Parts: sequence; structure tokens; C-alpha cells
Amino acid sequence: MAALPARVLFGAAYYHEYQPYERPGERLKTDLDLMADAHVTVIRVGESVWSTWEPENGRFDLDWLQPVLDGAHERGISVVLGTPTYAVPPWLARQYPEITGEYATGQRLGWGARQEVDFTHPAFRFHAERVVRRIVSRYADHPAVVGFQVDNEPGLHLFHNRGVFQRFVDHLREKYGDVETLNRAWGLVYWSHRLSTWADLWTPDGNEQPQYDVAWREFQARQVTEFIGWQADIVREYARPEQFVTTCISYTRQGVEDDELTDRLDIASGNPYYDMQDGLLLPDSTPDVHEQIWKTTGVWALYQTADWMFSSRQAPFLVTETNAGSIGFPWDNRPAYDGQWRQAAWALVARGARMIEYWHWHTLHFGAETYWGGILPHTGRPGRTYAELARLGAEFETAGGLVAGLEPDADITMVYSTPSKWLMQKYPPLAKPDGEPDPAAYHRFFDPFYRGAFDAGRQVRIVHARQLHDPRGEREGLSPEEAVRRHPVLVVPALYLAADSSLDWLAAYAHAGGHLVLGPRTGYADQEARARTEPAPGRLGDAAGVTYDEFSNLVREVPVRSAPGAPLDLPDGATGTRWADGLTVTDADVLATYDHPHFGRWPAVTTRRHGEGRVTYVGTVPGRDLARALAEWLTPSSRHAWQDLPASVTAATGTSTDGRRVHIVHNWSWEPASVITPVELSDVLTGAFLPAGASLNLGAWEVRVLVFAGTPEA
Repeated sequence: MAALPARVLFGAAYYHEYQPYERPGERLKTDLDLMADAHVTVIRVGESVWSTWEPENGRFDLDWLQPVLDGAHERGISVVLGTPTYAVPPWLARQYPEITGEYATGQRLGWGARQEVDFTHPAFRFHAERVVRRIVSRYADHPAVVGFQVDNEPGLHLFHNRGVFQRFVDHLREKYGDVETLNRAWGLVYWSHRLSTWADLWTPDGNEQPQYDVAWREFQARQVTEFIGWQADIVREYARPEQFVTTCISYTRQGVEDDELTDRLDIASGNPYYDMQDGLLLPDSTPDVHEQIWKTTGVWALYQTADWMFSSRQAPFLVTETNAGSIGFPWDNRPAYDGQWRQAAWALVARGARMIEYWHWHTLHFGAETYWGGILPHTGRPGRTYAELARLGAEFETAGGLVAGLEPDADITMVYSTPSKWLMQKYPPLAKPDGEPDPAAYHRFFDPFYRGAFDAGRQVRIVHARQLHDPRGEREGLSPEEAVRRHPVLVVPALYLAADSSLDWLAAYAHAGGHLVLGPRTGYADQEARARTEPAPGRLGDAAGVTYDEFSNLVREVPVRSAPGAPLDLPDGATGTRWADGLTVTDADVLATYDHPHFGRWPAVTTRRHGEGRVTYVGTVPGRDLARALAEWLTPSSRHAWQDLPASVTAATGTSTDGRRVHIVHNWSWEPASVITPVELSDVLTGAFLPAGASLNLGAWEVRVLVFAGTPEA
């Protein structure tokens, strides 16, 4: 992989070409001087203005960026150069109307936004390749350029263009061979959908068959992966060995399968936007029904987003966009409280971020994002945001390489399944409070386990199912024994789509010594979304010591109690929510039961020894108290060793590239807090020494960066 600078990169997207000033040269100098004063070390440029790079078909203007790169280099500021393929110029749309994307067959997207184009169309590819080659060949050798971002936030739309659909048919023909095999795999005898020829396959617009939908979503994601990989390969023809290639991922985009997408890149990059002000308050009263979408609410969700970005390649990542001023829309302006920018940035670094880059430098004076606040306000004059972020830039400079590329600790590992999420978006097993289907159902299963671990002060690693075991054989995966060493506790909720070999791998993991925790819907269907014929959880039933064939949605929370003599100690407020599996115990110990006249016939949580390890089954979506108690039982102590933390305080730990142990402690509150140091520590930013057992005082919205000061590992 290309080398990255030996410190956390810090900066913003910078669009000099957007500025309305009469003397652009003077404004450029002012901006770059302000950046240097704020300890900015990186800017991202060029990704949004194809019509500036190529004003007319075949007429290029490439020199306008030269003063930006030269000025940045003079001040020691690095540059990430973007390719502009996500924002198509009007002349291309006018001259080649056939490249317009279709959100349903024959129904074209309107122009005037971005990403309206079928990026698989040969006419688009010709022009995209031409402009990419012109830009990259012009600037790849500039000494300021440290890396490239290809495209921007891909996967916004699923394209139904005729050419896309025909390639989908070709893909199915290659995968299944003949229509009879496809008929059996998809169960197309149902509702008389058996195909007699490939020409019988219907377009996806009105499809209601889940097997079709799973294949369609996987195919769409692979188009995005291919497109980004295609661009990355073009860029690498010109890039120097030390320059990296990435893309900017919005992780909830419907066309993104991030672990596949980032295989074609040097490093994962993402956009963790989050609610500021009381959205970062602990204790957190945000209800579980709140949907986490392109931005998150709650400290736990900010950490989860960072862990998701780390999961893409199981490696440190770049933050290509995050909150500068208030984000979003004219009707939602909530810039951070003092200290919150530092807190969020250090939280991301604690979970592996190697770059913190804000969107963006200068708040725009026009366009759809006029009120998406930058580091500078509309006046262009430094204000509170600039002062807060300048302080952060100085801190990154002081911390240096110690915090660049931290390997975050994990007490619990959670298994993520993008295909299962896709299926649950089409056919949600859960409903919203108003009774309508909930397309966020997958995360309604997944998130409570994560949030329970966070509430318990445990650190989580997210790993994609195919990173553990890929039934397609396209990636190596881990042996069960190696997985036990890396991930001693493996929580697997809602792994609805799973091949037999994947379930066998999970059983082997537990047999080898791991603690496997199964949640609702795991193992219920095979890789084609066909419900299994054996009792759920399928091939894991023997290892779990429970089976079920009845299940129920829960329209209200049901109290859950510890079973007599069980080691799982539950508080009075423990509940099961949304779902209950009707578990029949065949050979397992009951840990918790429902306090309910009907559901009380079934256990809520069971556990069983399996080989050298253990399988625990959680038959409901745990409420916050139950989820926290489960995390505490699964991991009696956390790796970070901090004890009795106040409700507003979090501690995250990790290992630096040179092996030192880093502790990052936050107080997410207006109220000061005090904690006791578990080991002797040095303050990275002030140099102060703190012996073990000392009081560490934290002010309102404070964060402290500490490093172990002793000799043994801690």
C-alpha cells in the first residue's frame, strides 16, 4: 500500500473555484495563510467541478488549480486530488441524453442535482476516462499531491437502464448456467414465475420475489465496486508509488457494499456526519426508534460509524468529510458547543482515523448546500469554528505519529451482513410505531447489541461476515482457530442470509473456544433468501442447544427476568423488544425468561458449552438494560481497565504503530467529572504525569489524550 504521512492529517475540502471574490488571488493567499495558522496539513480539491475542468466537449482548462497546489505546497499543506465524475457537466447530458440514469425502467432521473448518470454507459465511460486522465496526468507529479480520491460518495441510485438490466441477465446466465437452475434457486414455481428462456426475466420495477431482489442488489453494488476500481486503476497508471488512491464513502448509500468496494482501494475513507449540541450528550436519552441515516445521533452512534469505517478493510481509515459548522439544511442549524469538535475528532482518531478532513473550508454562497457550514462562515472571516479547529490542529501536531493509525481495542466483535440488510430493506421483519414496514429493520436488530456494549463501557470491533468466511471463495477469510484468537466474543444478530458453510464455520468457531452469541433471524435463510427446512437457527441448532419454529413481533416491551441461579444478573428494567423467538431448549441452560403470561413459556436467553467454547442465544431484540447486562456478562472487564466511570465519561484505548498504549478519555456533558487513572499515564498534549490511582479531572465537553508511562503493557 502507498505510504501515509506519519501523523494524523488535518484539514478540509477547499473550493477556491467557488469563491465570489473580486480578487481571487488575494483570497487564495488569505485562505492558505489562515490554514497554515490553524495547523492545516491537507486539503481536498477538484472532485466537484467537471464543467470547470472541461467547459465544453474536448476543451480542457487544467491550469486553474496550479496556484492552489503551489500555494499549498509553499506552506507545507498536502493535497488530495479528486476526480470529478460524480457531477456531470450540462454539455455531456445534452449531447448524450442516453447516459441519463433511470430509477425505474424508462423513468429517467431529472437533471440539476448530481449522480444522475448511468456510470456503466460506454459514452459516459469514454468522457469520464478522458477527463480523469487529463487531470491526473497533469498533476500527479506535483509535490503537494499525496493521494487521489476517485469519484465521490458513490452508490446513491440503483440504475434500471436497459443496458444495466441486460448485463444483470448476462450475470445470472454466467452464475446459474441455465434457466432451470435459476428456477430452482429462486423458487420461481411460486406465482407462476418459472422462466422458459432468459428473455422471460422481468425488469426489477415491480418485482416482489426476495430471491430476485437479493441478486439485484448484489449486482448493483458490484457495478459501483467495478466503477470505482476502474477509476482507481486509471489513476494508478500516473500516481507515484507513495500516493494513495481512495474514494469518499457515505456508508448508508444503497449501492455500497463497503468491504467489497474498498478491496480495490489503498485505504477506506468515509463521511461520519453527526448531530452536534445535545446530540452528543451523555447520558443519552435518544430513543431506540431514532433512525441513524446519513448522519447519526448519539455518542454511541458516532463510535459505531467509526468502527464501521475501520471494518471495511479491518484497518485504519481516512475521514474525508465531517462536520465543520452546522450541517444539513436551512431549517436545521446546530453548530457544535465549545469543545465538541475536539471531542468528535479525537473519538474518531481513537477508533483508527488517520485523517480528519472537514466539509468544508468556506461556507458556500450559492447552491443546494448554502447552509452547510464550513470552517469559515459566509463572511470568510475566522470565527468560533475556526478558533476551535485551530486548537485541534495544534493538538494533532503535538501528538504527532503517536496517534496516527491507532489499532483500536475490542472487547466484543459484531458480525455485519450487508446482504441481510438489503433483504430486510425490501421485506422488513419489523414495523415502525405506526405499523408500517420499517426499512431500517436490520439495524433495529444490530444496533441494540452495539449500544448495549457501549453503555457497558465495552469497545466493539465490527467485522463483515465474508471477512470471516466467504462461501463464494473470493477471499481467504479466517480459520475458526485464528478467529478465536482475534475475536474471543462474536455477536451475530440478524445474519438472515447465510450459506450452510458459513453456519458450519460459526459452529466450528465456538467449538474451537470462541463465545458465539446468536441473535434473532440469524441462520433462518440460506444465501438465496430461502427459508431453511430444518428448525431455526438451522445448522446451528445443535451447537446452540435450542431450536424454534414459532416467532412473534412484539408491539410493546416485555419484561425479562434472570432465571433462578443463572449467572446473568439482570436489572429490574430489563426488557425484550420488537421480537421474540419461541425457543425450545434441547440441551442448553436458561439465562433469562420473559415475565409474560404467553411469552413466558419460552426462554429469552440461553447458553450452552460447545467444544472448548460456548454458544449463547438471545431470542429477542434486547432493550437497553438487557443489552448492557449481556455485554457485561460476556466481558466481565474491559481492555481499557478504567473502572466506575461516570455516566458522561467514556474511555477508548488502542495501540500505536510503535506499540505504545494510548487512552482517550471524554466527558460528554456540561457537568465536570472526575475519574481515577488505572495505570500511570502521561498527558500527550501537556506532558503532565499522572500516577496510577490519581484523580483525572475533566471539564465540560473535555477530552484528554494519554499514553501509558510505564514499561509493561497496559
